[in-house]
Amino acid sequence: MPMETWLPVVWFCVIGFGVLMYVVLDGFVLGLGILAPFAEDGDQLDHMMNTAAPIWDGNETWLVLGGAGLLAAFPAAYALVLSALYLPVLLMLIALVFRGVAFEFRFKAGSTRWLWGWAFALGSLCAAFWQGVILGALVEGMPVEEGRYIGGLLSWFSPFSMLTGAAVVFGYALLGSTWLILKTEGDLQRMARVLTRPLVLVVAVFMGLVSAWLPFLDSRVMARWFESGNFWWLSPVPALTLLTAFALWRAAMAQGRDARPFVLTLCFFGLGFAGLVLGMWPYLVPPSLTLWEAAAPPSSQGFMLAGVAVLLPVILGYTAWSYRVFRGKILAGQGYH
Repeated sequence: MPMETWLPVVWFCVIGFGVLMYVVLDGFVLGLGILAPFAEDGDQLDHMMNTAAPIWDGNETWLVLGGAGLLAAFPAAYALVLSALYLPVLLMLIALVFRGVAFEFRFKAGSTRWLWGWAFALGSLCAAFWQGVILGALVEGMPVEEGRYIGGLLSWFSPFSMLTGAAVVFGYALLGSTWLILKTEGDLQRMARVLTRPLVLVVAVFMGLVSAWLPFLDSRVMARWFESGNFWWLSPVPALTLLTAFALWRAAMAQGRDARPFVLTLCFFGLGFAGLVLGMWPYLVPPSLTLWEAAAPPSSQGFMLAGVAVLLPVILGYTAWSYRVFRGKILAGQGYH
């Protein structure tokens, strides 16, 4: 098989893996910010934030990997996506910076501590929402002519992108609540358990609405699911998603197995991501730009892949090591600041 055929597929897998790792790892930290208004007081919010304090900033590595990989391996797609989604990408990055500054400043502030707490919540909420909007706009498809974006500044704005924006907010909140079940005890864990069950239902409803909308988009995403009897071959993905949601709903209130809700939530997100990728394949930017049309020359992709082959195991090893070092419950009053 020639290099120009399989190299774009390898890079697609690398970028997809980086995006998925960012979503599941930084997603629960954004979820903590989204759930911040439910904290009883400042001390409980400290407790929530301290569960992620040692490891949250390393999660941004995966976002950088996804963005840099897209630029290096698929420059045509990178240029097209940035041209179309410049405003929501900019707003997402501003929100992430705002979230990061608030996370650190809150632990050092005095009389303005409450203000930084709300800044952390607002930054997390906005970052999650704009990530969902970017996803929705990409899936919905972009006005493209001869490989160039021909839409306006707000062409990404649509009911579907607003729906996916809200869906991601609730999805990250679910990741945050199950993370708190895993990492805390007492009143904070009980609060997280109470929030998890309704969040499971809301996220399942959003996933159903998005899935039902997909076949009717102009981008034809998910059309593969209903062509030539493919649905029967692909049906294990939605079936496993429903089973996982049911298992998560039950595990939310089961005492003594605190890791299960978080693990099931990770599986829930992974299955949703897999279903989306199966529907989009082989388009990188629906409805017109495939992996091979957007790919850089094989020499460039091969050179960059050699670097990724070295760096990716290092990133994975560091991530696994940091989570292992800071494993276990975080008690109230414990912190790293």
